[in-house]
Amino acid sequence: MGKALNFIDGLSTWSGRACAWAIVALTLMISYEVFSRYALGAPHAWVFDVSAMFYGLLFMMAGAYTLAHGGHVRGDVLYGFFPARLQAAIDLVLYILFFVPGIVAMVWAGWVYAGESWIIDEHSSISADGPPIYPFKAVIPIAGALLLLQGIVEIARCIRCLQDGKWPRRASDVEEVDVEKLKEMVHVSDADIAALDKYVIADHDKKDGPGS
Repeated sequence: MGKALNFIDGLSTWSGRACAWAIVALTLMISYEVFSRYALGAPHAWVFDVSAMFYGLLFMMAGAYTLAHGGHVRGDVLYGFFPARLQAAIDLVLYILFFVPGIVAMVWAGWVYAGESWIIDEHSSISADGPPIYPFKAVIPIAGALLLLQGIVEIARCIRCLQDGKWPRRASDVEEVDVEKLKEMVHVSDADIAALDKYVIADHDKKDGPGS
């Protein structure tokens, strides 16, 4: 079971990293379009559609990655003060009642939506001779399926937390910066920081002396 959960975590991470390259492609495409439009006087009508598709790809495929690393926004005003088991119980209820039904509906609707687009060979109607958009619409059920799989992993994490009383450790590649680890990496102690503070305060007082 643990290997399967780790595999899904890895799949979510890999898909997010792979689709992150859309940022590079989008940046290069827009840069070229700006040069072509203003320097060469040759704009391309398809750029608007394709840029929206790249941005949509990035947004949709980032969902599972962000969930895998606990990066989604949550109302943390009271939640952060709760013990781990209560947090897990709340999350478990919300995942079962809201997340799973919503994502299942997204996958089902996205599958129908994308299937119809492929059948009619749908192209964009925003610009003349618009590019095909059925490959982009296929991203919707794929992203939803990845998000659903990651949601199952999160449910398993909630159950594990209810059993152990603490949250299982997540992947470390997007964890927030640990100040203590950062101090160790650059070989700085609290005493070094305190000594440096004296010089900073003295310099500040010198600049803001009686004559300032």
